[in-house]
Amino acid sequence: MGFFSEIFCWWGGNTWGTRLTLWRKGHHIGTDEFGNRYYEQKKGVGPLGRPRRWVTYKGFADASKVPAGWFGWLHYTYDTPPSEQNYQPRPWQRSHLMNQTGTANAYRPPGSILGEAKRPTGTADYKPWRPDAG
Repeated sequence: MGFFSEIFCWWGGNTWGTRLTLWRKGHHIGTDEFGNRYYEQKKGVGPLGRPRRWVTYKGFADASKVPAGWFGWLHYTYDTPPSEQNYQPRPWQRSHLMNQTGTANAYRPPGSILGEAKRPTGTADYKPWRPDAG
């Protein structure tokens, strides 16, 4: 399965076509703390007049794996990639966490059928809307 998945299955990693394109046209810019690799076009410009930028994900392809600094660089918000900056996060900032939906770490509010907490009982201040109560 490995041979065919490398040819056709983009969601499980890089395909041969992606590797060939990055080898021919891409310049490795940096790698983030999750192992995602970032590239920029070696020569010329893309259709928007700027060099193209790519990310290759380590493991499963999920856009929420891209930290904020690299997201800004990929979308041309920042000209300098985070690997070339001396960025220090503020004390109140949390470290980046990819989307946890569909995993055991997903948020489950009180009352969720997947959660362990009980749903809070209703309060007397709720009055449902009735169309005939004009």
